Amino acid sequence: MKALVLENIHPTAVDVLRSRGYEVELRSGALPEDELVESLDGVQLLGIRSNTTVTERVLKSAPDLQAIGCFCIGTNQVDLVAAAERGVGVFNAPYSNTRSVVELVIGEIIALARRLPEKTQRMHDGVWDKSARGSHEVRGRTLGIVGYGNIGTQLSNVAEALGMRVVFYDKADRPAHGNARRMASLGELLETADVVSLHVDGRPGNAGLFGAAEFAAMKPRALFINASRGMVVDYDSLRSHVLSGHIAGAAVDVFPVEPKAQGEAFESVLRGLDNVILTPHVGGSTQEAQEEIGRFVAEKLAGFTLQGSTALSVNLPQVLTPALDGEHRLGFLHHNVPGVLANLNAVFAEAGDNVIGQHLSTRDHLGYVVTDASEPLSAAAVDELRRSEHCVWLRTW
Repeated sequence: MKALVLENIHPTAVDVLRSRGYEVELRSGALPEDELVESLDGVQLLGIRSNTTVTERVLKSAPDLQAIGCFCIGTNQVDLVAAAERGVGVFNAPYSNTRSVVELVIGEIIALARRLPEKTQRMHDGVWDKSARGSHEVRGRTLGIVGYGNIGTQLSNVAEALGMRVVFYDKADRPAHGNARRMASLGELLETADVVSLHVDGRPGNAGLFGAAEFAAMKPRALFINASRGMVVDYDSLRSHVLSGHIAGAAVDVFPVEPKAQGEAFESVLRGLDNVILTPHVGGSTQEAQEEIGRFVAEKLAGFTLQGSTALSVNLPQVLTPALDGEHRLGFLHHNVPGVLANLNAVFAEAGDNVIGQHLSTRDHLGYVVTDASEPLSAAAVDELRRSEHCVWLRTW
């Protein structure tokens, strides 16, 4: 089997896949759609980060593709519905780089509060500006976290350890950590927080979440941080509020349009502003995080293609399969309609095959059942199941 791995994914991922018997082709950068279509011929696994977009057209042109590994948190760069319809499993790393993002945000909060970006720039320019004007401790300040998921909650814990007060807003009903307080609305959070940090996902409904009205509602001289998604924020409005002095400083790690390859020119209306930290989408890019992401996602891909496990798939029904130990396994992804499981078991019964274990899960319009049996089904029985009108794919191990 062949894997195509793009965007400088950590070598640990390559080592894991090769140890499982995959032939791995490496590309250093992201691929545009036409080139990606050409490159997926005969490829079963695709490994990407955030700069490669997998559209429905790409999926249609890749009949051999079985799974996509997003070696990052986000999966909005993949058409998840189109992938599910074709039985292509999509896996990501929702936890592996959480700490790295949190540490970057904490560092930015302190740097912005102390106005370090402009201080260090003046030193490089040969200007000695020894002044405490505009510099503050973060202890006792209020951090407002928008999006209280894996990253938001861990940021909450670390910020409290620094002596900050924490408030948060999330549309989902999430429990507060420590002394953090839930805000009833985004507006209430903006009125309260000295620092606002965004940690929302890339779903379409979050596009344009933070614009002119939200910046205007923030406390005067508050700080703003976005390490979530570039399309969430109107950066023209952020620029205006920084220039006016209403926003005292900002740190931005993600942008609506980002260069596709290392060394390409970067353009932004935020360039050149005092007390604004710009980083090239490196929130989760530490050696520790990238190594863990590489291992985690590669193991999920191998588990799916070699043993049928869909645990932590973001688009297929989730079934955690036991390790294979002499039994014969059949994985059956199908349309979620009544009678499919009964028909499957009738085929096993008619073949006189003893079922050792069976695991079933459904998700939206799809169902996935993994059956372990003492003997392999005959080729004729397998073909009968594959011809079923409800079959998306059938695989045996």
